[in-house]
This record gives sequence, structure tokens and C-alpha cells, in this order.
Amino acid sequence: MTGMAVFAVTYVYSPDAERLDALRPEHRAFLRALHDAGRVVVSGPLVPDDGAPAGALIVVDADDAAAAAALLDADPFRHAGLVTERTVREWVPVIGSLAR
Repeated sequence: MTGMAVFAVTYVYSPDAERLDALRPEHRAFLRALHDAGRVVVSGPLVPDDGAPAGALIVVDADDAAAAAALLDADPFRHAGLVTERTVREWVPVIGSLAR
């Protein structure tokens, strides 16, 4: 990780499983490219449960929350309207491999 701040970005996905499945390879390629560039630290789906819909958690390095959001603006899921909600919050890991 670089000297930037760390941000936890959460997505809530549309319930349109067919469209999500169709665009998932492009979505993952987009995130993989950001990972290869050192901007996405880790990413993966949030499994739906009794009270929460399907979504994702994406941890990114960025200068600020606006920059973290801007990194993900071109996500194919977002362009297709499949991200119904997105939050961006600075996260300060203090224990574990991501601790600073």
C-alpha cells in the first residue's frame, strides 16, 4: 500500500441477477486493473442475508473520499445502473496485514 489513506467502499447491487452475471467479467477486469495499478487493495462480494441485499466491499488507496469514489466511477456495474447505493468511508486498519 502507498502512503495514501485507505477507504472502504460498499456497493448495494440491483436485484437483477441476470444483468449482474452478464457484466461480472467486465466488472472484475476493471477492479483487477485497479488492483494491478496499486489502487484497489482488496475486493469481494458481500453475500446477501436476511436483512441485507447483495453487494460488495472494495478497499482502495486514495488521497480522499472524493478520489476514492472517482476511482470507481467507471465500474461497468455502476455504468449499467446495477449499483443502487455506494458508500465511501475512510478506514483506519490498526491490526493485521493492512495496519499502518
